[in-house]
This record gives sequence, structure tokens and C-alpha cells, in this order.
Amino acid sequence: MALAVLLSACGSGGEGGGSDSADKEPEKAGSASSAPADPGKPAEDTGPTVPDTSATLATINGSNGFQIVIHSAVRDQGGFLTVTGSLKNPSSKMLIAPPQWSGQEVSVKQTGPSFAGITLLDKTEKKRYYVLRDTEGYPLTTTGITTVKAGETISMFAQFPAPPANTTQVDIQIPQMPVATIEIS
Repeated sequence: MALAVLLSACGSGGEGGGSDSADKEPEKAGSASSAPADPGKPAEDTGPTVPDTSATLATINGSNGFQIVIHSAVRDQGGFLTVTGSLKNPSSKMLIAPPQWSGQEVSVKQTGPSFAGITLLDKTEKKRYYVLRDTEGYPLTTTGITTVKAGETISMFAQFPAPPANTTQVDIQIPQMPVATIEIS
């Protein structure tokens, strides 16, 4: 009988499997934060999973109806450059994300919809930077966006190798969108 109670108690702790999926969701969004410490709080209040939208480096309006606002391009400690922004659908109808955003590489196409097709161009150094991939070939960028509802805004990010320290501006090139110049901080 005591064994049944013990197993039952362990089983109910395992039902917190929702917390496992909560742990995985921030990873998809590009955050390394773990599950909320206080289960009574909504996940939105538990850390920096949303980019700081107080700054605007560029607003890119595409002919496909999408608007992308770039909020930051920050050099990280490990030699990376992380670009954050917001994907917006300002229209009154649902928009379908263009498959070109995922890039043309066969290995990246196999990982599903993403922003792996974004590149940065350093005109000073005459170099193009591509979205980084993890050891399994998955792009270090927002993934899984296929449609965006009317009026919806989705946070996005993409991580690149950092250009040299003397490079302060790069052009961001998003397939099927106009090119924009952004400042690196």
C-alpha cells in the first residue's frame, strides 16, 4: 500500500510533463531560460524571452505584406551577433511566410520553416554572414513560422558570426524583403 502511494506521488510529479514542454518552448523562441520558478505566474512574466522593442534599427516593409522591425544587433561574449526583431502582419488577412525565408541549403530546408535565409553583408570587409547552425544542422534562429494572423506580431531572432569589432553597420538581407542597414552595438 505504501509503495502504491509512493508511486502515485512520483507519478503526479511526472505529470508536470507540461513543464517539460514549457522548457522546450522558450528554446524554440531562442531563449535559454528554464521553466518558471513560480507556477502561479504566467510564462510571459518569467524572464527575457521577448526582445526589447524600445529601439528600432530598421523597419522593412515587404511587397508580400509583412513588416519586419529590427530592434537590436548585439555582439555576444562568444563572438556571435544576435539580431532581434518583430515580424508583423499589419494587414486584415492571414499571411503565409515565404519558404525563401528558410534559405536554399538542403540541410536547412530539412529542419523546417525558419529565418535561416537571412544574411548580413559587411560592405567594409566585403563579407557575407549566414545564420549559424547547431551541431545537428538546425539554424540558430526563430523556427516554425508558417502563417501569421491578421494584426499579429511575432518576436524573432537570428544569430550570426560577429563581424570584426571595427564594423559598426551591416546590411540585413531577408529574402523577398528590401535590404536595410542596421547598427551593431
